[in-house]
Amino acid sequence: MFHEYRDIVTELKTSNAHFKKVFDEHNDLHDQIDKAEEGGVDHIDPVEIERMKKAKLKLKDEAYAMIMDHKKANNK
Repeated sequence: MFHEYRDIVTELKTSNAHFKKVFDEHNDLHDQIDKAEEGGVDHIDPVEIERMKKAKLKLKDEAYAMIMDHKKANNK
């Protein structure tokens, strides 16, 4: 996620506990969704998968906003 901002992501993950939590939760949801869609997990209701996708998108938006705030504050 956000490969074009790899340096900023690395910096934020080490300096901002909230960013790290959001980033890690996003990645965990990504893995859970992949497993569910591949059938690697006991049956998960399609509605639950959609809920997970919405939560993942919300986390991605939050992480992106933090990256943009950091970038703006540091003129990167």
